[in-house]
Amino acid sequence: MTRLVLCADDFALSDGVSRAIVALADTGRISATGAMTNRPHWRAWSREIAGHAAGIDIGVHLNLTLGEPIAPMPRLCPSGSFPALSVVMRAAVLSGDVRAEIRAETARQIDAFEQAMGRRPDFIDGHQHVHAMPGVRSSVIEELVRRVARKRAEGDHAGPHVPYVRDPSDSIAAIRARGVAVRKALVISGLAAGFGRVVRAAGLATNQGFSGVSPFDPARDFAADMRRFLEMPGQRHLVMCHPGHVDDTLRRLDPVVESRETEFLVLSEGRWSEGHQLVRFADL
Repeated sequence: MTRLVLCADDFALSDGVSRAIVALADTGRISATGAMTNRPHWRAWSREIAGHAAGIDIGVHLNLTLGEPIAPMPRLCPSGSFPALSVVMRAAVLSGDVRAEIRAETARQIDAFEQAMGRRPDFIDGHQHVHAMPGVRSSVIEELVRRVARKRAEGDHAGPHVPYVRDPSDSIAAIRARGVAVRKALVISGLAAGFGRVVRAAGLATNQGFSGVSPFDPARDFAADMRRFLEMPGQRHLVMCHPGHVDDTLRRLDPVVESRETEFLVLSEGRWSEGHQLVRFADL
């Protein structure tokens, strides 16, 4: 039996996405979810997901590419809204001022989680894997290391509660064997190359094995794709997913729309998971 973390991304993006993720948590169909704590829906929905803290990992889905930052970022977001991922990466690579803004926004989004939940997040990952991208990753890791060091200096040695960090890379052989969105998965893995090693060198835990990269086509057999995502699993394998119910906010903000309903239905049924066990990261 393969043990894995199944993480639903984009909690608090919209009411419809959040409602679907809570429903999956209610029935034990996911074992983690990452929250967009800069979104206006976060505070209200945090109360709903907090009730599942004993059963699933709840983390920060760092968002630097959708909507607005919690506080102004004049270098990265002169218009007040986040730019596209490619712009974020280029700006972060070229500008120390942008990297400083990213580190500050990372801190704010983690703070927003802690203020709403009354505790540290279980993990950190990123919308469009932004946390692991060149230029951005150094700011994120520096902030996480700073926070852990500060907690320990204050006498808080909560070892198992130090957030783990998602590594969105995997081996070329595994990506090709699964045969789902291969080019997209290879690009993500290439951009994130070396990230897991840097995270572990900083004293933080990370998954070993990653899948779930999807073409977001609602006409695909998503149950079959889920089974493929479990081919050649890593030692601490994490699969991401994007379930949700469609609403006007989702349509306005995000290009991934109709496939979220397909994912929700498949995950609700749970038939794909025969022979696999969904667990929290600490149980891998």
